[in-house]
Amino acid sequence: MTKTATIFRALVAAAAFAAGNVSAAGAGIEMESAQVDLGNKGSLQRGAALYMSYCSACHSLGYMRYSRMAEDLGLTEEEVTQNLMFTDAKFGEAMNTGLDPNQATAWFGKAPPDLSLIARRKAEGADWVYNYMKTFYVDESRPMGWNNAVFPGASMPHVLWELQGSQHVLTEPKHEGGHCPKGEAFGQCITGYSIPEHKKGSLSPEEYDQVARDLTAFLAYVGEPSASKREAIGVWAVLFLALFTLLAYFLKQEYWRDVH
Repeated sequence: MTKTATIFRALVAAAAFAAGNVSAAGAGIEMESAQVDLGNKGSLQRGAALYMSYCSACHSLGYMRYSRMAEDLGLTEEEVTQNLMFTDAKFGEAMNTGLDPNQATAWFGKAPPDLSLIARRKAEGADWVYNYMKTFYVDESRPMGWNNAVFPGASMPHVLWELQGSQHVLTEPKHEGGHCPKGEAFGQCITGYSIPEHKKGSLSPEEYDQVARDLTAFLAYVGEPSASKREAIGVWAVLFLALFTLLAYFLKQEYWRDVH
């Protein structure tokens, strides 16, 4: 995909991920676990490719550098520059969008935000991102024609609709004072989703779930690149403390053996 095609695609679809007039996101909605595995480099690599293809033209990852991503994900400089870089940035530079923020503000009213920490800034963490990507539905009353159960009133359209398909919500009346575990739509409780036959995406529901999981894993990695290394070090730290505790116990037994 060329740089021009990528930017054009995003300009048609993009808007602020979290516009200022959007209501609080999905408070009280039951979240499906993303089951993110930061040790799965294959998943992270697929997530990186998805992000650069569908998101990077409008959303920056300003806290991440291409070179750091390549090192962590087991990619070569050639693989990154040829397949994952759609701007004029250098390999050692930050992963910023090629979209001019002033132009974005003029077009959309607000520049699309940086997503470096999106998987950390929400209380539900990666689960929020995963469920957000799975709960877009058609809403003709919205400017972009889409709404989201996890983030009601979101300005961003469903950029992955060609993969998932165009979901329509199934609803039932909301009882007075009742709670809607799956969120609300059109003043009613969401009970599920359906995709008309002629609006199905190119992927099966299971395949799209994996797409959402891979993209979520990549954003979780970007939010805390050292997480997997920290966890690995943590295992050795616990083992060391366990061994030290055992040695300290035997040392104490030796010191106090002749003390009555």
